[in-house]
Amino acid sequence: MAAPSPEPFLLDVPQETLDDLRARLERTRWPDEIPQSEWRYGSNLGYVQRLVERWGNGFDWRAQEDEFNAFDQYRVPLGGVDLHFIHQPGVGPDPMPLLLVHGWPGSVWEFHDLIPRLTDPARFGGDPADAFTVVAPSLPGYTLSYRPGQPRYDVGQMGDLFAELMTRVLGYERFAAQGGDWGGYVVACLAAGHAERLVGIHLNFLPIRQDLPMPAEPSEEEAAYQEELRFWQAEETGYHAIQGTKPQTIAYALTDSPAGLAGWIVEKFQTWSDHRGDFEGWLALDSLLTNITLYWVTGAINSTFWPYYAIRHGPWPLPDARIEVPMAYASFPRETRHPPRRFAEPFFDVRRWTEMPRGGHFAALEVPDLLAEDVAVFFRSLGRDG
Repeated sequence: MAAPSPEPFLLDVPQETLDDLRARLERTRWPDEIPQSEWRYGSNLGYVQRLVERWGNGFDWRAQEDEFNAFDQYRVPLGGVDLHFIHQPGVGPDPMPLLLVHGWPGSVWEFHDLIPRLTDPARFGGDPADAFTVVAPSLPGYTLSYRPGQPRYDVGQMGDLFAELMTRVLGYERFAAQGGDWGGYVVACLAAGHAERLVGIHLNFLPIRQDLPMPAEPSEEEAAYQEELRFWQAEETGYHAIQGTKPQTIAYALTDSPAGLAGWIVEKFQTWSDHRGDFEGWLALDSLLTNITLYWVTGAINSTFWPYYAIRHGPWPLPDARIEVPMAYASFPRETRHPPRRFAEPFFDVRRWTEMPRGGHFAALEVPDLLAEDVAVFFRSLGRDG
C-alpha cells in the first residue's frame, strides 16, 4: 500500500472566526477574586483581564500567522487524522532528521524560536555540522491536527503514528527524537516500540512512574524528590484529575468561553515556567496568546484531554524493561519534578544528564538557546549515524 502524500499547508483562520472571538471577549463575565491572592488559587484576575484586553484589542493574529507560515508546513491523512506537521530542512552538510514533540497545553508554536536554532545553527554562532532537519507534528487531537469526531490517540499510539510519519511517509530510515511533557512520553514510547529507527532520544521531561519505591534512608536528592512528589500530588493535580476523569464536562466551558480557555491554559505557563516573579517579562502576552488562539480557533481543547484519561484508565504506557536507545535528559530548574538519575537508569540508557541553569517546563519557549545547545551536543556525541 502506497504511503499517503503530504499536502502543503498554510495557516489562514477565517475572518468570521476572529470576529466571533472578539465579540465573545467583549462579553466576558468576570469572576471575583480573593483579595491579594495573586496566583495562589489559580489564574490571577488582573493578569487574565490584561491578557483578554490584549487579545481583543491590539493582538495581531495575522502577523502571528505570517510568522507561523514562514515554516514549511504540511498535512497528511494518517491513521484517521489529518496530521499537521512542520518539516523544516536543515542548513548544513549532513542534517540529521529530528522529530520534535510538544505536549499540553502547548503546541508546535512552542518551537518557533527553537526550530531555527536547530535547522541553521551557523546563523546563531553554532557549527553547521550540527544542523537538523526538523519534523514537528501537532499531536493528534491538538490544534491543527484536529477535526471533530476523529479517533483519540494515547501516547503509545502517537509514538506509532510518528514512526509511520517519519519512515513510511517521509522516508527517514533512522532519526533522532526530542520531547517534553506528553512529548517526553511519546518519544519514550517511540523508542520502546521502534528502537531500530532511532539514533537516540533527548528528553526535557522524564516519563517515569510516580509510585516507584523510595529508599528507607533517602539521600538529600531523593528526599527533595519525595517532597516534590508530595506537593505535586497534593496541590498541583486538580487539572489532571478533571481532564483524566470527566473531560467532557469542563470542555463545554472551555470551548464556549475564550476567557475561560485563556485562564485554564495560562495558569500552567505561570506555574510551570522559570519566570522568578516576572511572568510578563519572561513570557510575552502575544506569544502566550498565539498558543491560546490556536486552541480557540480549532476548537480542539476537549480532544487534547484524551492522554490524561487514557493514562489514568489504562496500563502504564512504557515497558518495565530498559529502553535500549541512547538517551539524554535536560533537567530544567522549574520543571514540575526532578527525579534523581538513579530512578531513570533502570528504564533508560542514560548517556547524558544535564542540570540546566535556567528554564522550566516549557523549555523550548523559555530558553531555546539552552535547549538547542544541549540537543546538538548530545547527538554530536552519537555521530550522524548513531
